[in-house]
Parts: sequence; structure tokens; C-alpha cells
Amino acid sequence: MHKIESITGTAIPLLLDDIDTDRIIPARYLRCVTFEGLGEHAFKDDRQQHPTTHPFDDERYEEGSILISGRNFGCGSSREHAPQALIRCGIKACIAESFAEIFFGNCTSLGVACVCLGRRELETLAAAIEHDHRLEVTVDLVKGVVRYADTSVPFRMPEGARKALVTGGFDFLAQLLEGESQIRETASQLPYLSNFA
Repeated sequence: MHKIESITGTAIPLLLDDIDTDRIIPARYLRCVTFEGLGEHAFKDDRQQHPTTHPFDDERYEEGSILISGRNFGCGSSREHAPQALIRCGIKACIAESFAEIFFGNCTSLGVACVCLGRRELETLAAAIEHDHRLEVTVDLVKGVVRYADTSVPFRMPEGARKALVTGGFDFLAQLLEGESQIRETASQLPYLSNFA
């Protein structure tokens, strides 16, 4: 199973509150058969309203893999398309003041680490990124900290989600495949599945 113990990369500062899933990926892009190509439409409406100032259109942040946001990130509908769109534009971790519960769960099940910092810590981090867009940020899930420059800040994250990521347990398909022999053994002993093996 794929373990996610640490994520390091440059970051995208989008320190706004109550960004809902319709802003992350507008509803008109939900009629897709696969999630491929969703990344190019992430924050599409916001980017059209602010074409010169939105961080997702700022070339300084185009390689960013860690998204910095505010309170209640991912609120609104429960669409899996929102984290899928973020993944497809390169996001591997989100740092925010808080997350909507379903969005957080969808991210965790897809291997995107979502960790929380206090507002002051987020503002300091965002300012550091705006000052130096090449600043490397690390979300260390093993040690429970966000690191950048000479700063190390403890984050908040439900222990079950953290453990699922660092052990690889978030990937339910991998768990199923890893247990194939036990599944076949159990199925072969069930009278109604005697032809399974």
C-alpha cells in the first residue's frame, strides 16, 4: 500500500474563508465520465472574475502542490469532483483553518492530506509564500508539523485520518487487493460461493 508520510513542495496562498465545492469546481463540469481534465477548470469562475490576481493564474505558483486556505474550506456539496480537480492540478496537501467534514473525508480517501493551523500561523505562512514563491513547505504527517524556512508549527488533524495516510490504509482498493488470498479462502468455505475459487 502507498504510504503518505510527508509532502514537500511549493505552495499556493489562497487564504479565503468558506470556499465551497462549487467554487473549487463549478457544477457545469460535473457531467464528466472520468475525472481527467478537471484540473484545468479548478476555480474557473473565480479565475474569470479575477483574471490577473487569482493565485491559480499566477505563474509564480504554477508548480505549487500545497494549497493554503482559510476557514471552512470545501463546504457546500459533497461532490468528489472538488478534491479530484485539485489533485489533477497538482495539489497533494491542503493547509487551512478548518475543512468541511465531507470534503475532508473525500480528500483523505484520495490521499490528499488536509491539516489545520490557527489563523495567525496561516497568515504568517501565506505572507512567507508571497514573499518567496519558491519557499518549500513540508507537511510532516509522522511528526505532526508543518515546516518552512526555520519554522515548525504543530498542526491539527483527526488521528484516524493521519494514521490512514501514514499506513496506506486510506487506499481501500489496495487493501482489498492485498487481502485477495484471504478473501478467496473465506469465499471458498461459503456454501453459496463454492464455485468462487
